[in-house]
Amino acid sequence: MDKDFFLIRKMKNGDEEAMECFVRQYYPVILQYCRYRIRDREDAKDITQETFERFFGKLTDYRHMGKTVNYLYVIAGNLCRDFYQKKTALAMEELPEQEENPMEEITDRLDIEIAVAGLSDELSEVIILYYFQDRKLKEIAEILQIGLPLVKYRMKKAKEQLGAMLRK
Repeated sequence: MDKDFFLIRKMKNGDEEAMECFVRQYYPVILQYCRYRIRDREDAKDITQETFERFFGKLTDYRHMGKTVNYLYVIAGNLCRDFYQKKTALAMEELPEQEENPMEEITDRLDIEIAVAGLSDELSEVIILYYFQDRKLKEIAEILQIGLPLVKYRMKKAKEQLGAMLRK
């Protein structure tokens, strides 16, 4: 049995310390994922918070069947997609400016972030999960609820497009 199994069991029994441990364990990776998808720090924090709220809201129905982090990625990914749909539905206004971060001044990193942001949602999601979140292709297939061949295809297409963008 893995650590998540026991944590979830304790959480279902109302153990707040287990909930706190769970959040401490997964909050940083989910925040980082949302940050890559949303690119605005405050909105990413809000979506990360909502990810955990939704998870805990459905905790009584949750059945542990493997990696809990994959389920959190699914929730966060859906919330990120909803975020963009709401933004475009409200108005075609410019996205908020990104907060300045001295580390983002490194040219290579910035070029990569811009290139990834230029990919379609399907392609950028695969790249972010694989390279920035260190997920395996099989895990990405589970998270996105698509077949492994489609993940491989999207990865290949994303690499081709990134290569072309970065050469410019």
